[in-house]
Amino acid sequence: MKKVYIIFVFILASTLTLLNSCAPTAMIAEKSGAQLWGENCNRCHNAPSQDQYAKEQWEIIGTHMKMKAGITNDEMTKIVAFLKGE
Repeated sequence: MKKVYIIFVFILASTLTLLNSCAPTAMIAEKSGAQLWGENCNRCHNAPSQDQYAKEQWEIIGTHMKMKAGITNDEMTKIVAFLKGE
């Protein structure tokens, strides 16, 4: 019985993760880079200010944080554009 429960929890968690990764596309489209920056960057650390890094550095940081934070490409693009002042 314990094995069945573990398998059920794993399948449920996998399904919720998959559904969650597909659903927010419309929600992301409605949010600004500033909103996404505030919501995502503050989850793990104090969000850096726009002038903390040069504009060229934000692209590299954005790519790194996209993978590390698990944000989408759309989220990263909007956040980086906000941080670069575009």
